[in-house]
Amino acid sequence: MSYPEFVDDPEKGILDSSLDTLTPLPVLPVSSKAVIQDAAVGLAAQSGKKESQAALAYAKKDHASANKPKRKVSKWIRFQLWFNTYRKFFIFVISLNGVGLLLASLNIWTYPRRYTGAFVLGNLLFAILMRNELFGRLLYMIVNKCFAKWTPLWFRLGCTSALQHLGGIHSGCATSGFVWLIFRVTLIFIDHKDNHDAVLIMGVITNLAVSISILSAFPWVRNTHHNMFERHHRFIGWIGLLSTWVFVVLGDSYDLDTHSWNPDGIRVIRQQDFWFAFGMTVFILIPWFTVREVKVDIEVPSPKVAIVRFERGMQQGLIARISRSTIMEYHAFGIISEGTHAKYHYLICGVQGDFTRSLVNEPPTHLWTRQLKFAGVSHTSTLYKRGIRVCTGTGLGAALSTCLQNPDWWVYLIWIGSDQEKTFGPTISGLIHKHISPQRMCLWDSKARGGRPDVMKLVKDAYHSWGAEVVFITSNWAGNQEIMEGCKEAGIPAFGTLWDF
Repeated sequence: MSYPEFVDDPEKGILDSSLDTLTPLPVLPVSSKAVIQDAAVGLAAQSGKKESQAALAYAKKDHASANKPKRKVSKWIRFQLWFNTYRKFFIFVISLNGVGLLLASLNIWTYPRRYTGAFVLGNLLFAILMRNELFGRLLYMIVNKCFAKWTPLWFRLGCTSALQHLGGIHSGCATSGFVWLIFRVTLIFIDHKDNHDAVLIMGVITNLAVSISILSAFPWVRNTHHNMFERHHRFIGWIGLLSTWVFVVLGDSYDLDTHSWNPDGIRVIRQQDFWFAFGMTVFILIPWFTVREVKVDIEVPSPKVAIVRFERGMQQGLIARISRSTIMEYHAFGIISEGTHAKYHYLICGVQGDFTRSLVNEPPTHLWTRQLKFAGVSHTSTLYKRGIRVCTGTGLGAALSTCLQNPDWWVYLIWIGSDQEKTFGPTISGLIHKHISPQRMCLWDSKARGGRPDVMKLVKDAYHSWGAEVVFITSNWAGNQEIMEGCKEAGIPAFGTLWDF
């Protein structure tokens, strides 16, 4: 008798659909089955609603949805998910700058023609701010401290959405700054008789550097050629910053009336663009001043996963960037920690490329990391009274801290993975069972249970029975899309994974 084959991927564990018939599913180990059933019993005990009975009945079934046809979703639902806050921010910023640029081009609004550099660098400064760890953490802290739990749910959801999609402002301001830069250089070329050749040359070089940096950040480049994106976006961006400084100093030092250089630095520092360039430089340098080579211990519970352990505890909802070198190939992973008081924090690194594979095959003793961490969307979990945390495979790394550190939030964990205890090892399993009661979690082992569950059935039952206000999702692209579409269709507020780092 032939047995079904499972995809060798911690994110999946889905049955091979090419089989005509399924063999009987293996019997669940008592501990695994108990965890799932106890979770549903906990839901019933917490709420007493009819939905909890459905959750209990569903949890007791040992069936999977490997051969279930893909859910059909309306185009309107897909459009709403596509036209998210990121794109709304982007369009707003582009439109606002576009109106200003049009008025300046028609000579209706003359201020931008006289101070074009301020519009160029003001936009670029805002673009950098939106990607700065310190500024981002400050925004998250203000929102979490001021608006947690007492404000209307729609307002808190709006805050989370805005913080999650700050990248839309980043992209919009960077693109707008580039267009203003083209406008600035065009004006210089029109008046080339009054401008020095050095200013023209530096304007062109700055344009080229900024354009390459922007093009390298296009999603298809960033997601499929990460190292190329990082190399060009970072290093060409730094060249662009240096050329911007030269462009600013030369442009502000050259007197258009006398056609001579004014070596007096007072004139330069009185210009807006000087201070915008100064701000850009400071916010670019701040994260790099926190880069350290730190000692790590690596546990390899399976060929698919490396568990990287660092010293000291962390807040929940943070993201770490690690590398084997000082300035190259930084990769982002969600941080697992029991709290700021803890002795260690952990990263789950699933094998997906050369870098993560090297962590398994050649575990290092030290790694480079930024001590100043990025805040992820889960960092806003404190805004809500109750919530659901859904994750698949290694997505647990971005989800688990929220569950460990928020007993008052009553977060309910749904984790779907293949051969979970064997794949992810005793450290992760120990953290889960130490801090999360069976009533607060559903661990679905897709290998033991013969495939993935009907995820939306689990989410809906848990959402209504648990009295949740929000759902946070960390999954691969297909899983994220499926759950986000299902939640939008069901009217469940949800925030999914972004590929925007």
